[in-house]
Amino acid sequence: MPVSPAYRPDPVYAELGPEFADPVRAEAFPQTILRFRNDRAAATVGLDTLTNAEWIAHFGRFEPLPGNLDPPLAQRYHGHQFQVYNPELGDGRGFTFAQMREAGTPGDPTGRLLDLGTKGSGRTPWSRSGDGRLTLKGGVREVLATAMLEALGVPTSRSFSLVETGEGLERGDEPSPTRSAVLTRLSHSHIRFGSFQRHAFFERPDRITALVDHVIAHYYPEIEGANDRPTALLEVVVSAAARLTARWMAAGFVHGVLNTDNMNITGESFDYGPYRFLPYNDPNFTAAYFDHNGLYAFGRQPAAVFWNLQQLAGALSPVTGADGLVAALNAFGFAYRAELTAAVLARLGVRSRGSDEDAALTQAVFAAFAEGGEPLRWEPFFFDWFCGSEARAMDGPRAALYGREGFADFRRLLAAFEPDRPERLGDPYFTGPEPEELLYDQIEALWAPIAEGDDWSAFHAKLAGIEAARRAWGLSAQA
Repeated sequence: MPVSPAYRPDPVYAELGPEFADPVRAEAFPQTILRFRNDRAAATVGLDTLTNAEWIAHFGRFEPLPGNLDPPLAQRYHGHQFQVYNPELGDGRGFTFAQMREAGTPGDPTGRLLDLGTKGSGRTPWSRSGDGRLTLKGGVREVLATAMLEALGVPTSRSFSLVETGEGLERGDEPSPTRSAVLTRLSHSHIRFGSFQRHAFFERPDRITALVDHVIAHYYPEIEGANDRPTALLEVVVSAAARLTARWMAAGFVHGVLNTDNMNITGESFDYGPYRFLPYNDPNFTAAYFDHNGLYAFGRQPAAVFWNLQQLAGALSPVTGADGLVAALNAFGFAYRAELTAAVLARLGVRSRGSDEDAALTQAVFAAFAEGGEPLRWEPFFFDWFCGSEARAMDGPRAALYGREGFADFRRLLAAFEPDRPERLGDPYFTGPEPEELLYDQIEALWAPIAEGDDWSAFHAKLAGIEAARRAWGLSAQA
């Protein structure tokens, strides 16, 4: 491939050695049909200049990128799944394909380290009884999830490529045989809480220390000089996790499977299985049909993330003292509340008035959702009240709902806030009748024409609509 000057390979994960990952190869698929390529994401790492043929060569057949990992690496990790420890995990249907530096800025000329990881690329030593494959429907759902979350300002992996692979897969939770695909995602890191847990399980403090040093060097160089490096690492991971959780809650998003192997050390959401966006406010809403006890219900996500952080602290405990780790964990609650307030204000498009007033408005938002009940959908609420425009909301289709007594406190508090960049209300998105949503029934409706007639037009139209929403909201997922 002709190498773009913006492409800067930096395959550092291999430096950790064989106890951290296994060399693997992708399957040779019967077909490689390009269904989606994310050129906006590709431009950030200098890969947007690839032709479609070159793209398929790298992200359908996984020919190595110049100067990058060869072969790819299936990472080793353990994890708690629904709070039950599983020592048999690892990358079972994916691998780290490449690492490169993001285009730098004057303030950060080095640029962030980014990974290209796969899902559905075939069996690995950690596949157990699985076939290492991904259904095409699963790939479509992940592309939609990451696009919507990015639009709503949630730190997330970005779906980079989706290639249909021409196999018929047997699955128990959807009609079979079903079509197959391989997804490539772009993420800040695929190092998970469970990556540390594995080495704690095997009582290898030397490997825990090596992983701590690696993560600090490549993801958190600002704490390089910390006296207690494991504790300093936990502190920044706690902060990142609090921010991510708050952004999920402000987006009305339910991840569904918040296991420790599904949380990474840079605070990005990734690996979307049975996710849902709330159809209406319900703290007990679950996304996974197998979450029988509601462990990962919408309202329990902050507690689930904190529990996972406790397990990470436990994995770090062999290499540092308990007092610092406990103090780092104790900072989660305050950080989460501050991040949730900031996220809600950003969604409302208003400027801060100070911590007390900001917190009161945030509390009033969730109280209003509780009062609204089933008729009040998540996205229309923020769409109607964006930039604090009462006139806009009360002239809209949900005016009668907003006139209820339960909204009085919210409306009174919001009236004191100034809009942030009110010119955005003139964007065509906000002058339209309704916001973009990504509810379960909508996803099923997008999938039906693909399954029945290979018609991708509604899928691409939806992505275009979500992209318009991303530009209109102007919410940054970066710290």
